[in-house]
Amino acid sequence: MQLNGFHHLTAITADAPGNHKFYTKTLGLRLVKKTVNQDDTSAYHLFYADGEGSPGTDITFFDWPVGPERRGTHAITRTGFRVAGEEALKFWHHRLTMLGVKHGKLQDRDGRPVIDFEDAEGQRLSLTADDKGAAHPWAESSVPAEHQIRGLGPITISVPDLAPTDMVLTRLMGMTPARRYGDTHVYRMAGEGAVAELHVAVEPNLPPAQQGAGAVHHVAFNIPSSDYQAWAERLRAMKVPNSGPVDRFWFKSLYFREPNGVLFELATDGPGFATDEDMAKLGTTLSLPPFLEAKRAAIEAGLKPL
Repeated sequence: MQLNGFHHLTAITADAPGNHKFYTKTLGLRLVKKTVNQDDTSAYHLFYADGEGSPGTDITFFDWPVGPERRGTHAITRTGFRVAGEEALKFWHHRLTMLGVKHGKLQDRDGRPVIDFEDAEGQRLSLTADDKGAAHPWAESSVPAEHQIRGLGPITISVPDLAPTDMVLTRLMGMTPARRYGDTHVYRMAGEGAVAELHVAVEPNLPPAQQGAGAVHHVAFNIPSSDYQAWAERLRAMKVPNSGPVDRFWFKSLYFREPNGVLFELATDGPGFATDEDMAKLGTTLSLPPFLEAKRAAIEAGLKPL
C-alpha cells in the first residue's frame, strides 16, 4: 500500500465567476467537472485540471459566501503547480506581469526554480520547474501546450509541532522524510517529482488559521482503486478517527485529520471524470452524481451563472 502522490486539492472561493475566469483563462486550466458540494448542494464544486482530468492535476473549489481567510498555522498554506522548466517559468513570469496578477520574482526554493503568486482572493500558489511524469495539454487552453500547467506539486502545510504530524505521515501513510530546507521538512510518496512531495513548514509562532475565501479546505492523496478497502481497514485498525468510506461517484474517498488539524483525504484513481460525460465535453454542463439527479431542477435554480 502506497500513496501515488497527490490526487487533488480543494480550496474555498467566495466568487465562483471570478474564480472560473482566473483558473481557466489566466492559468489555462480545463474545467473538467462542474458540480456541487455533495454535502451542501447550494455551493458549486468546480474541478480544474489538465486536458484529461488526470489524478494529480486538479485544484477544486467550494463556492461559499464567506469572508477572507485568516492566515496562520494548522493549515495548508501553498499549492504548487508544475511546469516544464525554466523557459516555461519565464513565459509565466511575463504572463502574470502582463495580466496584472500579484506575483514574486523567479527564485530558487529547495533546489528548484519557482514563482509564487496569488489569485484575486489571496489563494497562495506557486509555479515550480518540474518536468517529471506525463503531460496532457488541453487543446483549447489559452496557454501554449509546452508551457501549460502539468499538475500539482509540491503542496505545503504549516504545523506548530512536527512530531505528531511526522508520526502520521511516516507510520500511517508510509511517506519518507527526504530532506529539509529552513524550517520546512520534505516528505516523499511514490511517484516522480514534486507531485509526490508534501512540504511541512514548522511555524510555532503563528496563530491558528481560520478558513475563508483564499484558504485551502483539504488535500487529497492518490491511492489505487484496488487498495481502497485496505486503506479503510488500516485507518480502522490504527484507530484513526475518519469518515469511513465515501463514494463521490468519480472517485472514492476516506477523510481524516492529522494531529495538527489539517484535513487529509485518500482518493482513488478511478473511475474518473469521464464516467458520466464524454471526454471531449467535460465540464460543459452541470454534472451530478446519481443520488442527486432527482433534485437537479432545484439545485440548478440555486446556482449563479459562471
